[in-house]
Amino acid sequence: MTTPLTIAKVIASPGVGSFFFDDQAAIKAGAVRDGSAYLGNAVTPGFKAVREPSESVSVLLVLSDGYIAHGDCASVQYTGVGGREPRFHAADLARQIEQDLGPRMEGMSVNIFREAAITSERMINELFDCKRAAAYGVSQALLNAAAHAAGHHLMAQVIKDEWDISTPLAAVPIYGQCGDERYTTVDKMILKSVPVLPHGLINVPDLVGTDGAGLEEYIGWLRARISQLRVTPSYQPIIHLDVYGLIGAVAQGDIEQTANIIQRLERAAGDHQLRIEHPLDAGSRDAQIQAMAALRRTLKARESKVAIIADEWANTAEDVHLFAVAGATDMVQIKTPDLGSIHNSIDAILDCHKHGIGPVLGGTCAETDQSARTTTHIGVATGVSQMLAKPGMGFDEGYTIVFNEMNRALRIASLIGRS
Repeated sequence: MTTPLTIAKVIASPGVGSFFFDDQAAIKAGAVRDGSAYLGNAVTPGFKAVREPSESVSVLLVLSDGYIAHGDCASVQYTGVGGREPRFHAADLARQIEQDLGPRMEGMSVNIFREAAITSERMINELFDCKRAAAYGVSQALLNAAAHAAGHHLMAQVIKDEWDISTPLAAVPIYGQCGDERYTTVDKMILKSVPVLPHGLINVPDLVGTDGAGLEEYIGWLRARISQLRVTPSYQPIIHLDVYGLIGAVAQGDIEQTANIIQRLERAAGDHQLRIEHPLDAGSRDAQIQAMAALRRTLKARESKVAIIADEWANTAEDVHLFAVAGATDMVQIKTPDLGSIHNSIDAILDCHKHGIGPVLGGTCAETDQSARTTTHIGVATGVSQMLAKPGMGFDEGYTIVFNEMNRALRIASLIGRS
C-alpha cells in the first residue's frame, strides 16, 4: 500500500569515489604514468593534477515518516572532456545541496518518482554548475524514497510501474573492467565466468599498436587464457574493448583503415563475439555521429559481425536518441552519471530498445557502491544488453556489488509475486 510521504529535510555528506578523476586531455598529450600517478601538468579546467582522487556526495532525504532515503552524486573518471561538465568538488557540492536545494525540496511529495525527479532536475538546472552530478545523486534518493513509500521496497518495480514496462524483471549480462591490470584481473573474470570482458582501458596508442598489432596480440592472449582457465567448456565470453577513439587515431582518421584494423581484431577474436567501444573520436557530437555511421556502414558492407559502441559525445538522452535514429552505432553506453537524473537514463535505454540499438548500462569506476546498487535496478527493470560491474577498477568489489544486488532484487520479486 502506498503511503503519502514528503521530504522533511535534505542532508548532504561529502564522500569519495572508488577510483580517480583523470585529466584525459593531459594523458593524451603525453602525461607519463608513474605507478598509480601521472607526471605532468593538468590542462583540463577544474583539475590541479593529472590524476586526482574521485569524490562523491551522499544525498540523504529525511522523509515525513522518519525514513532516510539515500543516493550518491558522482562523475565519470574522465570528467570535463567529450562534452561533459567539469569535475565537481564534494565539499562545495554538498554545501550547495543543503543550503540552496534543500529548502526548495522540503515538502515535496516522493510517491511518484518520475514526477519528483523531473521537478528536482529543473531546480538543479537553475541553481548548479555541476548539474548532472547533483541530479544523479538526488534522483537516486528519490527512487529509494518512492520504493519505500510504495511499500515493496524494490526500486526496479517502481521503474516498471511508472514506465509501464510489461516484461518481467530479469538478470542481464554483467561486463567487467580490468583497468590497467589487463592480465591478472582478466584471470579473475574468467575464473568467475563473467559474460563480457575485459573493457581493457586501451587509453594510449601503444596499446593499439601499428595497424592494430598490439590489440591483435592482446586478443590472442585473451582467447588462449579463456581456453586455459575456463571452468566449463561452454564458457564463451564476449570480448568488449574500450579503445578511447585510438583505433581511429592510429588510422589517422581514415574510415576504411579504421575498418581494416577492426576486422583484423575480429579475426583475432575467433569464435568470440567482439565489441569495440568508442572506436574513433571525431571531436564533436554531430561529427561523431557522422563518422560512426560511416564506419558502421563500411563494416556491414564487409559483412563484419563486430558491434561498435557509442560512448563519448553520447552524454544526454537527446544525444543517445540522435545516435540511434542515425543508425550510427550497434550499441550505446548509457554512462549514467553523464545523463544526470536517472530518469534520463531510463528514457534513453527504452529509446534504444525502440530503435533496435543495444543499450549498455554503464557508469564509471569513479562512482560508489550506492549508485551502483541503484542503477542495477534500472538494468533489471529495462532489460539492458549488458551492465557494468562497478565501481572501482579492482573488479571483484564492483562485480560483487552489482551481481548480488541484481540477484537480491530478482529473489525479492519472485517471493512477493511482482516481476
